[in-house]
Amino acid sequence: MNKNLNKAKQLLSQGASLVIVNGGGVLTFNEHGIKTLLSLQSGSLTGSFVADKIVGKAAAMMLVRGGTIEVYAEIISEPALEVFKKHRVICLYGTLVPNIINRDKTGICPMEEAVLGVDDIKKAYEILIDKTGG
Repeated sequence: MNKNLNKAKQLLSQGASLVIVNGGGVLTFNEHGIKTLLSLQSGSLTGSFVADKIVGKAAAMMLVRGGTIEVYAEIISEPALEVFKKHRVICLYGTLVPNIINRDKTGICPMEEAVLGVDDIKKAYEILIDKTGG
């Protein structure tokens, strides 16, 4: 595992929900959901190493959009893993699940569901911005 990704993973284990290591700088976030990734500018993650608690297809697409090169996910969905493979982003993970489940545990996460049939990163961003009111 790359030392930057290892650093991000270590900070994740200390309580952060999202950690970005880029150019020697470290950003940690404690918010849940996709809004943090949506707020980052396209290309702002270029060359970054990211550790995240839960990565569904929506998050994976936003990480690709941002330019992330390596990801660690504690939990990752099969569609998210496919996004990383397609875009040649190195991905390590703890648990692989068919889909990310919503917070009520009654179905698929609405963000993942919104982009399940979408392959275009720009289109996915537009759908997610619209869905979150961002």
